[in-house]
Amino acid sequence: MVQPILSENSITQQCPILTPEVLQLVELTEKHVERIASQVPGGVANIKDIYPLSPMQEGIHFHHLVAKEGDPYLMSRLMAFNDRTRLDAYLRAMQAVIDRHDILRTAIFWEDLPEPVQVVLRQVDLPIEEIRLEPDVDDAVTHLYARFDPRRYRIDLLQAPLLRVFTAYDDRLNRWLMVLLQHHLVLDNTSSAIMEGEIQAHLLGREQELADPVPFRNLVTEARLSRSREEHEVFFREMLGDVTQPTAPFGLLAAGDGTHIAEAHVEIDAVLSGRMRENARRCGVGIAALCHVAWALVLARFSGRTDVVFGTVFFGRMQSGEGVDCAMGPFINTLPLRIQIGEQSVRDSLRHTHSLLLRVMRHEHASLVLAQRCSAVPARVPLFSALLNYRSRGAVLIGPSESLWAQQGIERIRWETRTNYPFVLSIDNFGTSFRLTAQVDAAIDPMRICDFMQVAFGSLVAALEQSPETALRDIDVMPAEEQQLVLYGWNATEVK
Repeated sequence: MVQPILSENSITQQCPILTPEVLQLVELTEKHVERIASQVPGGVANIKDIYPLSPMQEGIHFHHLVAKEGDPYLMSRLMAFNDRTRLDAYLRAMQAVIDRHDILRTAIFWEDLPEPVQVVLRQVDLPIEEIRLEPDVDDAVTHLYARFDPRRYRIDLLQAPLLRVFTAYDDRLNRWLMVLLQHHLVLDNTSSAIMEGEIQAHLLGREQELADPVPFRNLVTEARLSRSREEHEVFFREMLGDVTQPTAPFGLLAAGDGTHIAEAHVEIDAVLSGRMRENARRCGVGIAALCHVAWALVLARFSGRTDVVFGTVFFGRMQSGEGVDCAMGPFINTLPLRIQIGEQSVRDSLRHTHSLLLRVMRHEHASLVLAQRCSAVPARVPLFSALLNYRSRGAVLIGPSESLWAQQGIERIRWETRTNYPFVLSIDNFGTSFRLTAQVDAAIDPMRICDFMQVAFGSLVAALEQSPETALRDIDVMPAEEQQLVLYGWNATEVK
């Protein structure tokens, strides 16, 4: 296990004055500190820590600021509770989790500062607002969700915690509803699962079994001090220095606000899933390499390029030290990956991609902006607009074994995450199966993307089984129905 680079927090509860000298990770003046303290409930006495944003947080914060309406990185969850007692117990457990973790008591400040900073408060209360539904509301779920839809609703980043709860009584079905909004600036999918697991532990009275919380400042310290900016630049210039054009499937280049996105899901059948795993093992690579090569083949088809660059999401916890599996915060990061679809064999392409992923992982906390600037693509043009999010769900902590008991009387109705990328594929690895989730610009059929990926998986494993020396560029990813349409439907030129 790699030991993290730690930076001890010098702010103590007994410190009557917060001075710039005690801030180890950010350079602020006395006036900057005073301005921040004046906006914090409780002032200096309620400030536990101040440090800069991680590279991933910087990108999310930027998109929050430029969004014209709503927030593409505000996640929404809607749940139902059989009675008010169950709801209140759940909310008390959530408050206890907030009390444990610094990142859940964090606000973001940036105005009139040299750089955005996150301010950890010692104590915050979970904002809970009860909504009274009108008697004529037939569908309380739809009404409540629409009212706080992140496509239109925003939360104030200056007010910790970056979580909001809205409750309402559904008279028609005799139950309580809860909308939970949580910002991606403080939680990623893994952290959300950890938070849910801790809530369940509190509901079961087993909170004493939870591991000691790991402060998010450890990740920020690691990102800032583990590797120099020069090391990152050398690596990404080597990979991207001669890339002159962006990879834009269907010509989609501009990032959006996550509003007009269509979504589709597909489960990969057990037979194909097993073949994928077996062939990756025989090739000596991780299954993630096969998924990345398949995605590159699909992007090559939809972008008309044989040299593709796309963003890949890194877990962010592989090199962050002991206890990080239970730590909360946005550990993930998005970085570019380049795969060339050419004469290299399928087997060698998989091995090269596996090696490249390991090399990029050493820079998993680098800034995406820095990486993109290392290419020869003009500064104002995005390097890529497509994203692959490969997630190994088997490694996610979901809480105590009695979690199903803890959820009696609780129903998950809706869970939604969004993205500002117009062309995204998530691959969830559940250990024995895979699930594809395509989120693409609404002008494109997301199921079509899933279909192409299934063909890409099948074609890759067939080549590995029968002729692993086949050139990668000879792998076909077009579904049979679309081939029929292209060859015969669109070419039906006979005159009647």
